[in-house]
Amino acid sequence: MESLDTLQQQAREVLAAAKDRKTGSARELGEKIAAVLGAVKKLGKDERPLMAETEKALSEAIAGLMKEDLAGLEEEAKAALSAADEKALQDARVAYLGKKGRLTAILRGMKDLTAEDRPVMGALANTVRETIESVEAEKRAQFKAEHLARRIREERIDITLPARRHQTGHIHPLNKALHLIMKTFMNMGYSVAEGPEIEEDYYNFYCLNLPKDHPARDMQDSFYLTENMNFLLRTHTSPVQARTLQSHEPNSPIRIIAPGKVFRWDNDATHSPVFHQVEGLVVDKGIKFSDLKGTLEIFLKEIFGSDTKIRFRSSYFPFTEPSAEVDISFASRMHGETNADEWLEILGAGMVHPNVLTLNGYDPAKVSGFAFGMGVERIAMLLYGIDDLRLFYENDMRFLKQF
Repeated sequence: MESLDTLQQQAREVLAAAKDRKTGSARELGEKIAAVLGAVKKLGKDERPLMAETEKALSEAIAGLMKEDLAGLEEEAKAALSAADEKALQDARVAYLGKKGRLTAILRGMKDLTAEDRPVMGALANTVRETIESVEAEKRAQFKAEHLARRIREERIDITLPARRHQTGHIHPLNKALHLIMKTFMNMGYSVAEGPEIEEDYYNFYCLNLPKDHPARDMQDSFYLTENMNFLLRTHTSPVQARTLQSHEPNSPIRIIAPGKVFRWDNDATHSPVFHQVEGLVVDKGIKFSDLKGTLEIFLKEIFGSDTKIRFRSSYFPFTEPSAEVDISFASRMHGETNADEWLEILGAGMVHPNVLTLNGYDPAKVSGFAFGMGVERIAMLLYGIDDLRLFYENDMRFLKQF
């Protein structure tokens, strides 16, 4: 243990240094004074009263240095926080206000203060803490504002620009051709009739003069849905004609077209297992083949142009008698751009077979009629110059956007 004389000498030296403040930093000097003060407090009961004045002076010197250290800490912290980036801001807070930070280290010296100085120094330390926290909060608010401003710049929408146009769809060429066909016949007074795509054998074949053993059934490869072959995907829209005849008063006039999907076991470069037909049926008193011929000529010239050349050829269909294939010439289709004299089959037609009228409740002795049917795909290919059937079903946007 230090002797009383030695402690008095050390006390005089550190107090002189505190007064002159020419050597060492406030922190270092404070540590030296605290060490001397600690030794004084360890003196015995007889010696310590002799150092009472010195002990008080040492405590006051520590208080003065602590004030100086707090003031320096405040200025240093304000400068560091003001210049800190986002990452350094949290590090600076920990360095100055953390459990092992500078302010905590200074406050550990409060044990060496007099009872009068401790509350004063505590209040001063709290003021310094609040000042540092205020600077930190301002800096965080600044970073938040900068973040917001950057987001506004990066995510802004220029409302002065014209609006982006919504892409509009395109009518599929098959639908476009179908609408044109339907419009033409509706302008001639026809109504539109529809029927199921899953059909009974009774309507698909039997009511159209095709009994079970009829060889013409072999002309159509069908998709049957049941083992007894009573249900199938319809092979034509002719069942709609039978259903329409049976739903009307016998021998009453009928003038309909029946558009829709049909299904056959065909799948190659020129055929599709799913395709589209439009069939027509007219029944009334005194209907003749000339009525059929005139109707189809009006229709084809409306569709392909008034200069379209048309040819009727005799043919065979189980549900019409007599029957005909209807052709148009390539030359008339190209409007004089070629001298080709080839003909292209465009549809089939004929007078309704008397058996069909009888099977569906009409009397062939009182009424007669004609029927016709065409493939929408073939009409569309001619109308729009399409040379590959598969283009209709590939959903290639480069193709569809042309219509």
